[in-house]
Amino acid sequence: MLALMKIAKGPDNIELRDIPEPKPGPREALIAVKAAGVCGTDLHVKHDRFPYWPPVVLGHEFSGQVVETGAEVTTVKPGDRVVGEPHTKACGKCWLCRSGNIQICPEKRSIGWGIDGAFTKYLVMPDHLLHKIPDHLSYEEAALVEPTANVVHDVLERGRVESEDLVVVLGPGPIGLLAAQAARAGGAREVVIVGAPRDEEFRLPVAMELGFRYVVNLAKQSPLDLVMELSGGRGADLVVEASGAEPAINSAVELVRKKGRIAVIGMTGKDKIGFAWDKAIYKAIDIIFNMSTSYTSWDRAISLIARGAVNVKPLISFSEPLTNWAQVFEDLENQKGLKAVFIP
Repeated sequence: MLALMKIAKGPDNIELRDIPEPKPGPREALIAVKAAGVCGTDLHVKHDRFPYWPPVVLGHEFSGQVVETGAEVTTVKPGDRVVGEPHTKACGKCWLCRSGNIQICPEKRSIGWGIDGAFTKYLVMPDHLLHKIPDHLSYEEAALVEPTANVVHDVLERGRVESEDLVVVLGPGPIGLLAAQAARAGGAREVVIVGAPRDEEFRLPVAMELGFRYVVNLAKQSPLDLVMELSGGRGADLVVEASGAEPAINSAVELVRKKGRIAVIGMTGKDKIGFAWDKAIYKAIDIIFNMSTSYTSWDRAISLIARGAVNVKPLISFSEPLTNWAQVFEDLENQKGLKAVFIP
């Protein structure tokens, strides 16, 4: 079967290869991949800015149909439509696993970078990591459950959006737009989305299409002035940093109110950056760093998408075969679209 793989360490080193079809173990399901989303992590792996273990099939955002199950599988059956948590190889024994945080277990090796992932025809998954999806949800939409589960965990569960909060989202990429929708669904009275000039062609129009009233190009309008106007001079209750850009990260400290919260999602791709440390101390800010998803975020994400509270359709700019991967990666890196979905 054809698979898109990172074949060796070093920038690039990505190619299509023909590999054997996998076989499920006793507690695993064999899944026919119907759609697989391209994540910023896949681009980071391309440039050697994220850990990975080559040779490995890329892709961890997927939806598919169960075609075969191991002898000990009890949670799914052939024909079930599913998505899956990319928390494979978590040890189940360490204090993180035992406290319900398998997503950051030191032994975890996620599909798509630690073990073979979803940019291919079939993959195997432990059955306890699978979630069924409703019949009316398309496979393309369901491929975005994983990033939606991320923002549910980061913004709702850890960022603690409360009714009538003023929320600012920095970075109108796929994660930022999902985070904005999650904040709105969680009860925020207003969500301000802030982008840069390069976001004006594709990303900011999608933010407006999604129904957000305050969509800011920071080169044309001061986000700080707007936030102070909307908050009566106090500042935002929650700032979601989804850009990974150093200037935006520091602007979060300016935008948030005293005793406010900053939910960190965007990765910088750097070892270190400059940060307004003392200013954050003076404001007594809660800064919440996030990584991956919780068990509880998955069914909430499926429900939000299925009932339309989070609309993922406008985020899907490309739906392409694996053979078009190079052009898709290039377009995403040049911000000529938001989200790409491969149809293996």
